[in-house]
Parts: sequence; C-alpha cells; structure tokens
Amino acid sequence: MFKSKLALAVALGLGMSSPLWAAEGGIEARLAALEARVQAAEARAEAAESRASQAEIKASAASEQAQVANTRSQKVDEKTAGAQGFEFHGYARSGLLVNGNGHGGRGGPYITPAGSVGGAVGRLGNEDDTYMEANLLKTQTFEDGSWARYKLMLADGVETSNDWTASDSSLNTRQVFAEIGNLASFDGAFKNAVLWAGKRFDRDNFDIHWLDSDVVFLAGTGGGVYDVQLADSWKANFSLYGRDYGDISASGLSDIESYILTMNNRFGNWQWMVNGLSANDNEQRINDGGKGSDAADKGAHTLVAYHADSFFGINPGFSKAAILYGHGLGAELKGLGSDSELLPDADAVRVAVFGATDLNPRWRFAPALLAEQSQDRYVKGDEYQWLTLNTRVAQVLSQNVELVYEAAWQYMDLDPKGYKGRQAVNGNFTKLTFAPTFKAQTAGFFERPELRVFATWMDWSSELDSYASDDAMGQSNFTAGGEWNFGVQMETWF
Repeated sequence: MFKSKLALAVALGLGMSSPLWAAEGGIEARLAALEARVQAAEARAEAAESRASQAEIKASAASEQAQVANTRSQKVDEKTAGAQGFEFHGYARSGLLVNGNGHGGRGGPYITPAGSVGGAVGRLGNEDDTYMEANLLKTQTFEDGSWARYKLMLADGVETSNDWTASDSSLNTRQVFAEIGNLASFDGAFKNAVLWAGKRFDRDNFDIHWLDSDVVFLAGTGGGVYDVQLADSWKANFSLYGRDYGDISASGLSDIESYILTMNNRFGNWQWMVNGLSANDNEQRINDGGKGSDAADKGAHTLVAYHADSFFGINPGFSKAAILYGHGLGAELKGLGSDSELLPDADAVRVAVFGATDLNPRWRFAPALLAEQSQDRYVKGDEYQWLTLNTRVAQVLSQNVELVYEAAWQYMDLDPKGYKGRQAVNGNFTKLTFAPTFKAQTAGFFERPELRVFATWMDWSSELDSYASDDAMGQSNFTAGGEWNFGVQMETWF
C-alpha cells in the first residue's frame, strides 16, 4: 500500500510538472495516461518487492546453512577434542643397594619370616630392585556427556643392576580394561554409575606406602559397576573377579579358578567391604604341609575402614584405620583370592592404622601400624602372629633438600607346623634408615620425584635365621647381629 501511494505521488509530480497539463482539451487523456503510469509503477514496485523478498529468503537460507555447517564443525571439533584425551601415568623406583662388606645388599619390605604371610616392614633404604609401571589411558567424551575410558598398564621388575635385563625381565600386562560412565539412558540409583570389564586392580584398593603393602588388594579379570547410589549417603560397588589357580596335577584337574563376588559400600568416610570366594574342585588340592590337608574351595572376607580427612582429628593431614577378617579362601586378607592352599578352617584378622601430617613447616610425621593373627592357615593347628610399627619422619632443610628418617620394628611368633619345611620361630626385627633426599620441590610427603642417598642398619633375633633355608635370613652370609646397607635410589610417580 505504501509503495502504491509512493508511485501515485511520483506520477502526479511528473504530470503536474508537464506544460501540457494546462491544455484544457487533454485532461481526460492525461488522467488516463497518468493512471496507466501509476499502475505500471505499482507493478514494478511489487516486482521489486518480490525480488527483495526472494533475495532475503535466499540470504536467510544461506545463513542457516552456514550456521548448521558451523554447528556440525563445532561438534566434530568437540568430539575430536574429546577423543584426544590421552594420558600417561607411571610409577618407578630404581637404586643400588650395597652391604657393609661391599657386596650386593639384601632387602625388600617382606624380608623377614613374617613376610611369608604378609608381614611387611619399612621400605625406605630397603629396596634392591628396579620396578616400573606405565599406565596408558585414552578417554572419549561424547555429545550427550557420556564418556568411555581404556587403560593399559605394563609393569616390570628386576633385581639385576645391568643395563640389559631381558633374560631377567618379568614384563607383564597388569591391567587392560575399559569403562563407561555418565550414561544418558541410566537413571535412578544408576544415574552416575560406572560400568567396567577387563583385567584390572579394583578402583578402591588402598595401601600403606611406607610399607609397600596394600591394606586390601582386589584384582583379577571380570566386570562390575561402581557408584550405585543406594541412598543419599550410601554408594556401593558390585564386581565379579576371576583368578587362576592353575592345575592340580595329582588329581588330573586343570584350569582351577577362583571367583570373587564383592560388594564395596561407602557411607561418607566409612567403608564396608564384603566378599564371597569360590573355587570349584580346589578342595582336591593337597598343600605342601605334608599333613594331607585338603585346601578350601570357598571363603568369605570383610573389611571395615574409616578414611579421615585429618590426622586422627588432631592435626591437618589424613589418617585411615581398618580391620579385616577372612575365613577359608578369604583368610588371605590383603591379596584377595590369591592363595590356593588355604584350608577350609583358616581364620585371619588384620588391623591397619596409619596417617601423615605436617607438624610444622619443617617437620613431617607419618606413623603406621599393621598387625595380623591367623590360624589353621595351611596345616591344622598352625598359627602366625606378627606386628609391625613403622614411622617415617621428614625434616625440610630447604626448597630442594630433606632429611628423611625411618624406624621400623616388627615382632613375630610363627608356628607353621612344618609347612614347606619351615620351623617355629619367635623374635623381632629392627630397621633404622637415614636418607638425605633431593626434590624439585619439598612440597610434601608425596611430592615426587625423589633422589635419595641412604644408610640403613638392620638387626633381628638370631632365632629367625632358622625359619626357612630359602629366605633371606636363612642364608649363611645374612645372619643376626647387625647388617648395614648403603645406597642411592630414585622414586617417582605422576
């Protein structure tokens, strides 16, 4: 309408400006001609409007197509960026251990007779191996927020100091698994659940680093689901792990496997873990005790732990306390399902208490207690008791230098009843270590890498030398009376 009026006004203006307008005889003709010109101008305006509208539609379509293309490009970029979630993590230690006579030193956290049943002692200045773990992870995040992760862990450990160790290598794939989480179709208790399958260490294992001992170590091949929200303050994990016990040649049985069904519950800082174990036909295994004892084919295991966010409520830091009980195949309290020779009546109880804190900007303190009592373990009537007390202290001298001290004491009362030719012993072991330590930053107990030089003194009751002929203390050149080790070591994780 506006364009029609504009065309009429233009035409009238043109007509009135003409000198022929005043001619009386041509008014009607001129009006008719003027109307024709107005109609023509209006038609041209409508045509121009139509062309402009079509151009606008085409421009809008082009813009929309550009936006769609841009959105697709962004989604591709986001997916590509998520697919680039590659991670590399690792742990390693390596060092030289020399005894007071200039020979290779003997060491290891499980050097004592109690080590045969899990009794670890302090590890600082007491490790003579090169051990490494390499963890490769690939994570993908998808458009709906769900994610997938693949992990491969390779590990190797040798005691030789040579540069070429292929003949001594124990390179192994310790973990290879995949997991998925934040799944869009999951709701309710499973909304934030994580599904996994493969060969792995359980996510919620935890350890006492100073002793190189897990409090509980669940591992194998299987599958499960983490983080099922059963209540506001109650999460649970459900898993099934398999482990291989190998053949029982005397019975003609092969491929004996154990299975561990676990439910691991978290209530705030509290943890309650329940495990059932089964190994069909394993009862036909006769252990090496020479007493004709049949091994267990099932078992049970439980753990109750408290993970505190402070050092026993008295100082910043952390602390943990746990009590474990196992029966039958569950009497191997740390390495769940890893011992095929436990008896059906085997019973074991373990207690672990440890933590770490900064006493002040210059001093750090980390005590640990680990103790276990077990009976009817491999031979009816056998009994194993041991207690380890360990303390690591760090004195910060500068931004890059610490003096680290470690004291460990272990008491043991072991009566194996002739299992594997072992003898009953009673006694204690003591270890003291002084280790000047160098760091890029002395930012805390767990800041790595560390480069150490150290001196370690060990002594033990002479009775312990007679426990077994094939352990460290059964060797003629490693006997009670005091033993010095000196060395240098690096340790790192990231």
